[in-house]
Amino acid sequence: MQGFEHIEEELNAMKEEGLFRSLVPIESDQGPKVTIDGQELIQLSSNNYLGLTTHPKMKQAASEAADAYGAGTGSVRTIAGTFSMHEAFERKLAEFKHTEATLVLQSGFTANQAVLSSLLSKEDVVISDELNHASIIDGIRLTKAARKIYRHVDMASLEEALKASQSYRKRLVVTDGVFSMDGNIAPLPEIVELCEKYDALIMVDDAHASGVLGRNGRGTVDHFDLNGRVHIQVGTLSKAIGVLGGYIASTQSVRDYLIHKGRPFLFSTSHPPAVTAACSKAIDILNDEPELIEKLWNNTRFLKDGLEKLGFDTGKSETPITPVVVGDGAKAHELSDRLVKAGVFAQGIAFPTVPKDSARVRTIVTAEHDEAMLQQALDAFEEAGKDLGII
Repeated sequence: MQGFEHIEEELNAMKEEGLFRSLVPIESDQGPKVTIDGQELIQLSSNNYLGLTTHPKMKQAASEAADAYGAGTGSVRTIAGTFSMHEAFERKLAEFKHTEATLVLQSGFTANQAVLSSLLSKEDVVISDELNHASIIDGIRLTKAARKIYRHVDMASLEEALKASQSYRKRLVVTDGVFSMDGNIAPLPEIVELCEKYDALIMVDDAHASGVLGRNGRGTVDHFDLNGRVHIQVGTLSKAIGVLGGYIASTQSVRDYLIHKGRPFLFSTSHPPAVTAACSKAIDILNDEPELIEKLWNNTRFLKDGLEKLGFDTGKSETPITPVVVGDGAKAHELSDRLVKAGVFAQGIAFPTVPKDSARVRTIVTAEHDEAMLQQALDAFEEAGKDLGII
């Protein structure tokens, strides 16, 4: 069909530069090893930090809910799609997060869009870290508020933006809790102190911190003992929680306002019963099985130390997200391809997901890996890295 020639030209250019990638269908469950094209590979690219996607209690909760309540809900939350289990889960999640209330949306992406597009007006300003997640960036694009960007985790830059924003009705500072490409943790105590000094609201996206940092995986706010000092927490239910969705944890008034004004909430069908029940069970597991988080961090240290000893550049990672920074996009993808041949699935990530000349293979360990798997992965990285002249 004619009309898409400009798109085809761009795709062809990506192929010539070695940056075009196809989707990779997985033929098994999302465990520490997965099957791709009939080959069993060590999985180092999923966000399944605690292995909850296949936890027996999670699977049982999902199955029982589907049997009892059906495959779907048939409506948006504000009309006929709020089941009692939705509100029960939100109350449990609020207690877990030490906030007045929570509201669950279809994804972490839509949660950020709902907050930023509805809570701010042209009288306000949003101040965002330059490396915040794409969902924050897109949420900011939807708001009528003014916007300022501060240099990545640079508190002097943030303070400059706050000083220059005193004429606005409200100032909202937004940061990732854990930055998804580099694995570093936001300096939240310093951010909170600056926000309190300049009377600003603060919003933290804890997508990669939920289930990973804080007591029982409560996130960066709890990790830094800042409960009650952060106005809005956004997170995901699709990474360490192991299922699907996003949440906003804040005050009851923020919840009530978003129910009436948050367009992603208003115009999207509610989560199926199986999803809600499994998410609720995940909170129970976080409370009851803290050893999963301990195992996750033991595995993290093992792989991170091994990569660094081999001479790879792992950037400034402080979390289970450990990038192997290569620089050139085509070479990062070639490293990923070599790893697959050696039995390891670790995806290459290049521009525009990360800045040019900072392409990497991003690894994420889980609580389900064992040291034998991780050592096999390290051996594969060593061989491929030396062959490609990376180390």
